[in-house]
Amino acid sequence: MNFDLNTIWFVLVGVLFTGYAMLDGFDLGIGALHLFTKKDEERRVLLNAIGPVWDGNEVWLVTGGGALFAAFPDVYATAFSGFYLALYLLLASLIFRAVAIEFRSKRPEHWWRQMWDVSFSVGSILSALLIGVALGNIAWGVPLDADGEYTGTFIGLLRPYPLLVGVTTVALFMMHGAIFGAMKTEGELHDKLRAWAMNAIIFFVICAVTLTMATLLYATHIAARVHDNPWLFSIALANMLAIANIPREFHRGRDRMAFVSSCAAIITLMALFALDAYPFMIYSAPNPENSLTIYNAASSPRTLGNMLIIACIGVPIVIAYTVCIYWIFRGKVKMDRMSY
Repeated sequence: MNFDLNTIWFVLVGVLFTGYAMLDGFDLGIGALHLFTKKDEERRVLLNAIGPVWDGNEVWLVTGGGALFAAFPDVYATAFSGFYLALYLLLASLIFRAVAIEFRSKRPEHWWRQMWDVSFSVGSILSALLIGVALGNIAWGVPLDADGEYTGTFIGLLRPYPLLVGVTTVALFMMHGAIFGAMKTEGELHDKLRAWAMNAIIFFVICAVTLTMATLLYATHIAARVHDNPWLFSIALANMLAIANIPREFHRGRDRMAFVSSCAAIITLMALFALDAYPFMIYSAPNPENSLTIYNAASSPRTLGNMLIIACIGVPIVIAYTVCIYWIFRGKVKMDRMSY
């Protein structure tokens, strides 16, 4: 690994998307669990648990997309043109869940609230699934021509391995969302969320083990990096320890530390994915020579240097804003007349 401008931007884009997965991941997880509770009051509590922060969390996705466009425009062009329908579905899902959060409590009728509850839940599950499928296709490889253009179809993106990554992502976000919900609620709903978190951990572990086996058997180019660099196994070990620490913290009654462990699990998973992929941005299969890398798909060194200066100013502002919002709205959810 050469620590040059291209690598710095690879790391920076990865940090931004990891921030999105860690923060908006629990939003999507809350949405995936939303219909499991039947009481209107409990559903309102879940919405208000993420209400002050969900839109700020999505800033990380927008910032990550902007960084990808600035640093690796060929990757951005290939992804947004070749995966157009999939990205359109992702955008529609994010829009529907956002509208559902704002519109649900505008009217008291049961059918009205149920309609937006379903929209919120389906939009959240579909968003998480599509994000995972996108990551799975990037890891597995997609058909690219000599110009780096995607030559496949939308159906071609829905192969078993990417779909398995998508389901694993849904399981991960459900676990993350249940833990966040337990941290923000009290009483009966808090106990439910703790139970859901434990079930989600089991679901995630089953998916993760299955995905690992599939990777070792069928995606040897991904596992090759760990095979050639045994130290990378330490990241996988850290991920397993973070997941194992969640029920341990629950047993001690420390919901906040369980959430920290869940965040650590996401960070280590994203780190392992990035290190396995480096230096590829979009792997080409069955013609690896057509792959888009951090070198053949990057902007000019001058552009990368100038954008790095801007990033050094902008990213700390985004981090400071995020920390400030979470500090202001810390603690358990309290319902009032301004609540959703």
